[in-house]
Order: sequence, then C-alpha cells, then structure tokens
Amino acid sequence: MISESQPLVSVVTPVYNMGQFLAECIESVLRQTYNNFEYIIVNNCSTDNSLEIASTFAKKDSRVRVHNNNKFVGVIENHNIAFSLVSPGAKYCKVVSADDFIFPDFIMRTVEVAETNPSVGIVGSYQLSGNYIKWQGFPYPRTVLPGRKICRQIFLGGDPTFGFGTPTSLLYRADIVRESGEFYPNASPHADTSACFKCLVQTDFGFAYQVLSYERTHGETQSSKSAEFNRYASAYLNDLIQYGPLYLTEEELGRCLKRNLEGYYQYLAVNLLSFRGKQFWDYHKTRLRELGHPATPYKLLKAFVKKALKEVINPGMAVRKLLKRCA
Repeated sequence: MISESQPLVSVVTPVYNMGQFLAECIESVLRQTYNNFEYIIVNNCSTDNSLEIASTFAKKDSRVRVHNNNKFVGVIENHNIAFSLVSPGAKYCKVVSADDFIFPDFIMRTVEVAETNPSVGIVGSYQLSGNYIKWQGFPYPRTVLPGRKICRQIFLGGDPTFGFGTPTSLLYRADIVRESGEFYPNASPHADTSACFKCLVQTDFGFAYQVLSYERTHGETQSSKSAEFNRYASAYLNDLIQYGPLYLTEEELGRCLKRNLEGYYQYLAVNLLSFRGKQFWDYHKTRLRELGHPATPYKLLKAFVKKALKEVINPGMAVRKLLKRCA
C-alpha cells in the first residue's frame, strides 16, 4: 500500500546487452521497502535477451515500464533518454545500472535524508564494490555537506575514499534532473560526475551512512573500460576546466591544472615504453587537443625526463613498482 507521505520516486535503468544481470537488478528494485515508485527500463537495441527479460517483468508488475529505443545510441545518450522519461510528478530520480543492484532499504533511506534536508539535491551512500566498501571518506555523522565544500574537496584532492559515488549509489532530486534536456552534460563515460559538479553549485550533498547498493566488477563495465585506457584523466581535466572556476580561486585552479597536466603527461610518457596501440594514443591525443592542451613531443619528453629523475632520486620506490609489475 502506497503511503500518501511518500513522494514519487522514478527509478531508471538504461540497458544494453545485460541479460545475464538484468533480472537480479530489476528484482532488487521491486523488493524495495519504499512503496511509491515507478520503474523505467530503457532498452538500447540490445541483441541479447534484455528486452525479453524487461518485458516479462513489465507484464507482471504495473510499476515497470519498458522503453525500447528505435536506434542504438551512446551510453550517455541512453541515460539522458531515461531521464527524459521521468514522470512530471516525481520528486526524486534513482539510477540503477543494469549490472548492479540495490539493497531493499536504498530508496527509503536516501529519500529520508533528502526529505529531512530540503537543501540537498543529491544523496550518496556507501556502496559494496566487489568485496570493498566504497565512499568511506565522509565525516560521520554529518549528513549534509555544502555543495561548494564537497566539490572543492574533490578538486583539491588528497583522499581517494572521498567522492560523489556512482549512479547506482546516488539519489537525485528530480527537478534538478529536469532542468535541462541533458542531465548528464557531456559524452564522457564519467558524465555522471560532471552532473554532480554542475548541480552542486546551487544545492547541497547528503549522505546516508549505510551500504545500500552493490557495484558489480567485470570487464564490460564502464569503469573497467575507463581503467584500461585511463579515461579518468581526460574526464577529470574536462571537469576541472569547465567547473573548477565555480569552486576554486584563480590560484587554486592554476595549481590544480598544472598538477593534473603534469600527471597526465607523465602517464603518457611512461606509456611510450609500454607499446600501447593506436586506439590508446588516438584517444588521448584527441581528448587533450579538444581540451586545449595538446600532447606535443616536447611536452611528453619533458614529462618523461621529470619522471625518470624522480625514479633516480627514489630508487626504492622504482624497485617496488618493478616488483609489483612482475608479481
């Protein structure tokens, strides 16, 4: 029975060829202890049984609605299509990635944080990723962090356990999602992070101190593909250029850009010896050129020399890295 005190939550799952995980994902949503939600599954022309699985659940449960794209689109565009289907009456929006799942109290606990704190536009939570609990850097028991503060802390860096989270670990306020035609503002696989930087200019960030979702780790996830090519480097640089001026002083922004570019060029310089393929180099050269910081031979050589000098000064660290690679 739906409680009148429960605002409508629109849950969305964009899916492409995730038939092996999709049923578990859908079942996790339908098992929520929170009652007032709709569930929209957006099938991106899957060639496996994803559409069949989604349709079977839709026939059994009126809360489930399936949208089938007429043509195949990119990952981020498929998410934005899902956001466009959120009901006008929804107060909150929840993404559940098709290969992840959420625990029964996810919606209840995150909505509770948002309802108790009207300034909050995004609510995060702990997430089980494989066997590791992520996003442990939040200062318990503080439930609300000013949007400006969390964005500054992420840009200025220093704590790898601190971050917004993944789409599956977050709850969004629906009016923020509906503000623009594309809630995820760029084509980067990490556009969900960009969306947080964009939204937290005007809202705060809430956090529920419970493990409320599970992130599956396998070779087909966007995270795995990003790690293979280190797409994080260009995504972070893009966010720093676009959103950094909103949160950092001119001096802080300059320092962060310098540090980020030096690290990026050194990463590429080291990979000159790793015989990476054409696809790897085309990706990074194109992204750096698009962002106004092309990787010239001089910059790469300078970065390589600087990196080599660091290894000479600290040979113990170099040996440890070598042993780690050989292990």
